[in-house]
Amino acid sequence: MSADYQMQLPPQTLDNADAKAKPLLEQANAKLGFVPNMYEGMAKAPGVLDTYLHGYTLFREDSGLTPPEQEVVFLTISRLNGCGYCMSAHSMLADKMSQVPADVLEAIRGGQPIPDERLAALADFTRVMFETRGMPTRDDVQAFLDAGFEEQQVLQIVLALAVKTLSNYANHVNHPALDDAFAGHAWQG
Repeated sequence: MSADYQMQLPPQTLDNADAKAKPLLEQANAKLGFVPNMYEGMAKAPGVLDTYLHGYTLFREDSGLTPPEQEVVFLTISRLNGCGYCMSAHSMLADKMSQVPADVLEAIRGGQPIPDERLAALADFTRVMFETRGMPTRDDVQAFLDAGFEEQQVLQIVLALAVKTLSNYANHVNHPALDDAFAGHAWQG
């Protein structure tokens, strides 16, 4: 999926960021060792980056989902939104940090069935929430619960959808170059 519009505003970098964006970029640099190009684009409207970082942290810390499960959710949403940058970044995280099984990562990247029943149910429910704009049927929720998830995690999927909508849509209009850290996991839909 390729958007034809590209924002003309220059990225907000550590060198030129305004007073609202600079602390957010400094925080990212301190935590990650670099400022992802996506963040520099989102910082053009600091509220977007701030909201993204806050929601992302809350999802990572409080969702009750394991790191591999979290990546499955983020990868599923990013693939549905056609965001090559986020697919690449989360593929690297899935592979190097979150310990997503290689066959599961390959299946998600390729749009194939996930060979793990629980992770497949999680991806399916995430897709249902995406496609129905947050209006699952009782059967959809029951299948999610039957896979061992908790009802509160329905709302955690809503949080993940909000976070990824911010990053995926910002990337669609900013077209950030893929950072070297993610280049080995480049993805194009």
